[in-house]
Amino acid sequence: MPLIFSIAAYDYMADALVRACGAERGVVERSNFPDGEHYLRVASGVLDQHVVAIGGTVSDAAMLELYDLACALVENGAETLTLIVPWFGGATMDRASKSGESVTAKNRARIFSSIPPAKNGNQILLLDLHTEGLPHYFEGSLHPVHVYARPVIEQLARDLGGASFILGSTDTGRAKWVESLANSLGVPAAFVFKRRLGPAETEVTAVSTKLDGETVVIYDDMIRTGGSLMNAARAYRDAGAGRLVAIATHGVFPSGAFVTIQASGLFDAIACTDSHPNALALSAPGLIVRPVAELFCRYLR
Repeated sequence: MPLIFSIAAYDYMADALVRACGAERGVVERSNFPDGEHYLRVASGVLDQHVVAIGGTVSDAAMLELYDLACALVENGAETLTLIVPWFGGATMDRASKSGESVTAKNRARIFSSIPPAKNGNQILLLDLHTEGLPHYFEGSLHPVHVYARPVIEQLARDLGGASFILGSTDTGRAKWVESLANSLGVPAAFVFKRRLGPAETEVTAVSTKLDGETVVIYDDMIRTGGSLMNAARAYRDAGAGRLVAIATHGVFPSGAFVTIQASGLFDAIACTDSHPNALALSAPGLIVRPVAELFCRYLR
């Protein structure tokens, strides 16, 4: 039976994983020194235990907390270490497009790869990555596993789309994934074509399909400010769509983003998973949040 630990921001998912997988909760003591330095102690015995550490890179501080926790677990004798990172922040910068750019995703992967190996190895579970190639950035003995939230997303699409709907993409960058998901659901797929005008601004240039009142369930792997999502929704509406539903794996929702999306009046429903703590913290009417803890159970030793 694995011992489940987590950083503070992901205590909710550790509790859910204990319930879903029949595991045991590990205890972590945390406090801060007067100068802001963090104190962390693993208060459960982990010698020769299979241990799990849950945390997302929701901030630099959260990433370092997960790193400190993982190192402490290994240094205190863990048999195996499984990192669960439901939200891998920095994935947008997965490659350099201009000279001098820092490839944040690779840097984050290198940090996790430097965690000392447990006696029988380390693995990292990553949920619905923004780019399929990201696992190749992990180095050494750390084994990356790309976990897909498809069962949760498919159920959301069926629940919110109704008896008949079209699965839409926010851009062609997710076209293959959306087409595969649409085939699995047995529904048609539609796509928008866009160009990026800046770091937070895009413009839709075309829609792949003429519509006639059909419900369109728009899927994207993550919702941040919602700009791309709302542009896509307007394009589908202008092309003749009826009801519009938005679904994402990762509801990042920085300050005020969800209010802006909801106030647009474009969507009958907005849904995501609990991979990012912001989605749960919102507790907003009109936001449907589904748990993902059960998806990780099969990978625990």
